Amino acid sequence: MSEARHDLHALFPDEGPILHALKVEDARFRDLADRHHAIEVEIQRLDAGLGAASDERLEELKKQRLRLLDEVMAMIAARKVE
Repeated sequence: MSEARHDLHALFPDEGPILHALKVEDARFRDLADRHHAIEVEIQRLDAGLGAASDERLEELKKQRLRLLDEVMAMIAARKVE
């Protein structure tokens, strides 16, 4: 499996306090983070050849990951203006 870190703290290294606050306080954020983690694990598994998937399936997973990251970024931005 790839050693590249794709967890939210690695993707948003300057937003640690906000990510922590969101995780503690916001059930929707926790759901997004859990879904992001599950999709990331699946993508890494497929990239490592540990499972079979069509190119279309892999692309769809990557699109889902990007949509989740867009939502996370929006939640971070909203928290910054509070």
